[in-house]
Amino acid sequence: MKILIYGAGALGQALGCILAAAGHDTGLILRERYADVIKSQGLSVSGIFGKFHVPPEGLKVYTELAESTAIKWDYIVITTKTYDTDNAVADLKKTEDTSFIPVSMQNGCGNLEKLVEAFGHRSLAARVITGFEIDTPGHVAITVTADDIHIGSSEAGKTPGSAIKLAEAINRAGLPCSVTPYLQRDLLAKLLYNSALNPLGAILGTPYGILADNHHTRTVMNRVIGEAFAVIEAMGETTHWDTAEEYQDFFYGKQIPATYAHRPSMLQDIENGKPTEIEALTGFISIQGKKNEIPTPICDTLSSLVRFKEKSHI
Repeated sequence: MKILIYGAGALGQALGCILAAAGHDTGLILRERYADVIKSQGLSVSGIFGKFHVPPEGLKVYTELAESTAIKWDYIVITTKTYDTDNAVADLKKTEDTSFIPVSMQNGCGNLEKLVEAFGHRSLAARVITGFEIDTPGHVAITVTADDIHIGSSEAGKTPGSAIKLAEAINRAGLPCSVTPYLQRDLLAKLLYNSALNPLGAILGTPYGILADNHHTRTVMNRVIGEAFAVIEAMGETTHWDTAEEYQDFFYGKQIPATYAHRPSMLQDIENGKPTEIEALTGFISIQGKKNEIPTPICDTLSSLVRFKEKSHI
């Protein structure tokens, strides 16, 4: 298959390397500082799923979408931060050939809806709950995972053939991946997970497991989960758990142990002076809370503190 990854940071580079190593015609659109290294020495991935390497000639590397349009891509996978989704969609709409399957492989909620609005219900999205880190240019480490990548569509109960084909390709390449007919539940489940961990971890500068070990931070995370559940219910949506307490059992019993040592990506963004995805996490919960008249004081506070950290770089 021909697969282009748009906005290839740690996740996008790892996915591209693994797919290319499996023989797929793979392209990356990424920042120039990474592009130069990959063009000269190739790209490597190591970690919990093994080691992969692609030489320079094994990947198509671009810094702009316009450079890649000579190829008829089967899939274009968006791995940008959520604050860049609008720009990515606008860029993709400019291409002459829009027959590709667009796929959002991003954090937060609302990304798939933007793809559907622009490209229709052929659009797909993925829930990723795995840790990827660029430790040096040209090398990505896969550090932790709490579950397979799940791929699905915006239409509940349906599993498009395009989702099955992409999931099988990723899975066979070496990155655990499967399809789901209820992707929205998975995306909301990840919203719960990320909102409970990332803002607080970014503010305090601690890995996930430390937050769960302390009674005070655990209380804050439980409040975030409670507010998120109330908002999700008010939106008329559901997740895989009937109550916040049921999710807490899964969160502390399964997800935290699997990702105990992971440092929040939001913390890494702040350390690097980059914008965070706070508006797609607790910020999203706050906005939906206001729309549905649900109070979200903890999410409001965490969002404000992260915004302060973004501006001050403290």
